[in-house]
Amino acid sequence: MAPPGYLALVLHAHLPYVRHPEHARFLEEDWLYEAITETYIPLLALLEGLVRDAVPAAFSLTLTPPLCHMLRDPLLMQRYTAHLERLLELARDEVQRTRGHGLPEQIARFYVTRLEEVHNAWHNRWHQDLVTAFNTFAEAGFLEIITCAATHGFLPLMEVCPEAMRAQVLIGRDHYKETFGRDPAGIWLPECAYVPGLDAILQEANLRWFVLDAHGLMFGSPRPRYAIYAPCFVPSGPAAFGRDRDSSRQVWSAEEGYPGDPVYRDFYRDIGFDLPLDTLESFFGDRNRRFTGLKYHSITGSGASKDLYHREWALAAADRHAAHFLKARVDQIAQLRTHMNVSPVVLSPFDAELFGHWWFEGPEWLNGFIRKAAYDQKEFSLTTPSRYLAQHETHQLVAPAASSWGHKGYWEVWLEASNAWIYPHLHAAARRMTELARRHLTTDSPILERSLSQAARELLLAQSSDWAFLMKTGTAREYATRRTEDHLHRFTRLYEQVTAGNVDEPFLAQCEYRDNIFANLNWRYYA
Repeated sequence: MAPPGYLALVLHAHLPYVRHPEHARFLEEDWLYEAITETYIPLLALLEGLVRDAVPAAFSLTLTPPLCHMLRDPLLMQRYTAHLERLLELARDEVQRTRGHGLPEQIARFYVTRLEEVHNAWHNRWHQDLVTAFNTFAEAGFLEIITCAATHGFLPLMEVCPEAMRAQVLIGRDHYKETFGRDPAGIWLPECAYVPGLDAILQEANLRWFVLDAHGLMFGSPRPRYAIYAPCFVPSGPAAFGRDRDSSRQVWSAEEGYPGDPVYRDFYRDIGFDLPLDTLESFFGDRNRRFTGLKYHSITGSGASKDLYHREWALAAADRHAAHFLKARVDQIAQLRTHMNVSPVVLSPFDAELFGHWWFEGPEWLNGFIRKAAYDQKEFSLTTPSRYLAQHETHQLVAPAASSWGHKGYWEVWLEASNAWIYPHLHAAARRMTELARRHLTTDSPILERSLSQAARELLLAQSSDWAFLMKTGTAREYATRRTEDHLHRFTRLYEQVTAGNVDEPFLAQCEYRDNIFANLNWRYYA
């Protein structure tokens, strides 16, 4: 018997491609190491517990091509192992430093225990291959892994060169199939950004569903009969699921949502900035301060003064918030049922890195909510979009409107004063890539094949929406600017060499060594 309603949780795991073999240690590579320690391994532990206890639940997870590649790159995994060893040593030093200081010593010991568990999972349970680990749970039915555009490019801003938009989708699809041995059913559109015409590319890639922000469906033609609480088929065939803003905001908003509770661990108070630099230099490897992940304070309030972190208080808050979220969804779906003659589905997507990295107690909240949803109510079942579509085959046909989940719902975050300069260059490079692909479509020259593949890699990496976002927020503006410029410069040099019929093979090999993503990239998609 079908339940009254459904809830589909979608976690979007993505990081920009950051790999710098030319440096022994590189600051921005820490983004990956922090996410492995604080988000990906805790999520695997959550899944492990669900399987162990046979909890009737499932959710969806994007593993983007850049993230999958980095999680399987031997150099980065070797560097993560070294990072984890240094972090564990630093935590043990903290136990000595805080000895006899009551609560700080308890917190330090907690970190040692937690990092030892991460270390054991990394080496002994998952054997340094988290992609295979996640796939194990997908094959067991607890997880649906979906794909993304190749390098998380902001697709609507490629509309002037549709070949580039098509290549982003098809190369992302190919990478998923190569990684997991099957075709993806769903795709996370980068930044939930949609523009009419994109649906035909998704159909060509044989993708069955994607997620839109609410107004993308609500401003569609015709207006959807069930608003965002049932998927709609788009003109070319795939199904669009609308993001439920209310449930999303309760979780991700630091101001309105659960992560801002005063008892949760404060993200910004880190010993990397609090302790004397001389005591941290061996961990950092230089004299540049950065986050370590070892934090002793709770959010407390908006001021600079912070209380010490009480782990048991934070876990109690996570349990309380999981119960609150459950009741809110039960009430929401019960209300929807009074207005619908089909079973509603509420789709709640989140950045995966929110859980554990930005919101330290997020994995415990998620685990508590999933278990409560499975056993403490009967108003809805947890599902995935693919399962929902398999159980409900008939849906309204709607042509969605242009939209994204960014500020004000359109392109403003990725196209404004700080980053608008990149697009004329990206469009010119995309047109040049199309020109090269059409001119050399039938080539069998090994050096040309390598050059065209690498030119496509450089273009794809330059198109990542992360760079425009970081320019806008200012958190890593110089690095994002440099990455965009470097990829475009390398692309342009390769373009000029191919056009002149004189490829500099040492330069090509250097590019291949530095940017080695998509080993089997099909550059002919640009033709």
